Amino acid sequence: MDANRRQLLATGLIALGILAVGAPRCDEPVLTRKEEHGRQIYGQMCAVCHGEKGEGYKADQAPALGHPGFLAAASDGFLRTAIADGRRNTTMSAWATPRGGPLPYAAIDDVIAYLRRWGRAAPARLDERPPRGDVARGAPIFARACAGCHGAHGTEGPNVHIGAPQLLASASNGLLRDALRNGRAPTTMPSFGDGLGDAGIEDTLALLRSWQAGAAPLPNLPPVRPAPLPLGPVPLHPKGPEPLGFRTQPLTTSVDVVKAQLDRGARLGLLDARAPSDYTAEHIAGAVSVPFYDPTPYLDKLPRDAWLVCYCACPHAESGQLAQKLVSSGFTKVTVLDEGLGVWKNKKYGTQTGTQP
Repeated sequence: MDANRRQLLATGLIALGILAVGAPRCDEPVLTRKEEHGRQIYGQMCAVCHGEKGEGYKADQAPALGHPGFLAAASDGFLRTAIADGRRNTTMSAWATPRGGPLPYAAIDDVIAYLRRWGRAAPARLDERPPRGDVARGAPIFARACAGCHGAHGTEGPNVHIGAPQLLASASNGLLRDALRNGRAPTTMPSFGDGLGDAGIEDTLALLRSWQAGAAPLPNLPPVRPAPLPLGPVPLHPKGPEPLGFRTQPLTTSVDVVKAQLDRGARLGLLDARAPSDYTAEHIAGAVSVPFYDPTPYLDKLPRDAWLVCYCACPHAESGQLAQKLVSSGFTKVTVLDEGLGVWKNKKYGTQTGTQP
């Protein structure tokens, strides 16, 4: 082969290599600008609990948003309400700006547009008729088949709080029937279509609706302030002694140790890693809001010579991400509150509501 032919062949191979590396794969969907924005938000704020591809259960039993059966049955309105308003008394934050979150409704719609790219199945044909069952028959069915995952009244178990009035108010009869009948395999939600039959499903649905009808009105939330919240005083006890017993990220520090050091007057900061809407609803007394998804506005204001204790309610997912970002930004005295806000509250340690620490 002469020199010119060798040069042409080499040039062609290099060009093919560049095309192979730079060209998108045929099976990778091209996202619209709206979907791309939703993908960025999802990765920043949602994947920590729901998984990178919506597989779910990455933190605190968060449901599988990418499940094709769920996406085929869930309406945009159901998804919008869940994202915007959150789920009270769970770790699902309210993300809409009117609720104290960081997202305008247009951005929430972008997230929904991105989620829809995961739904390959056609929209489900749902039976939206009123329940045709009997509440008295539904109670033992729920106790036998559902309470192990959802709790005795649908709000105490580790999985979706199916009995919560806020969820039931936005979930249609068709969506609930579809979940009961078809399940969400391979998640922990089984199919009850064969086991319960149509009559058993109707009885269970009647029970769920009775809980919604008999629920007390939800309490009003404190007035919201647009996110992000201004940083409060950090550290607490600026002239106090060095904390004892703290364990550096990625290790965690128990709530008892942190509480003892607070009572001792040790010099430390408490950073609430959740969305500002969660912080406003309830936070550890003395804590400041530093959301896990974007701590950048606060980095220059946080002390680098004081211990910073990150916490969330999931119980380590969001606080762990915040702690990692602090360490990556050069902070060395960083720890995570073990088991988070839930255990803190169970021990009757101090919390408060509102935007002030």
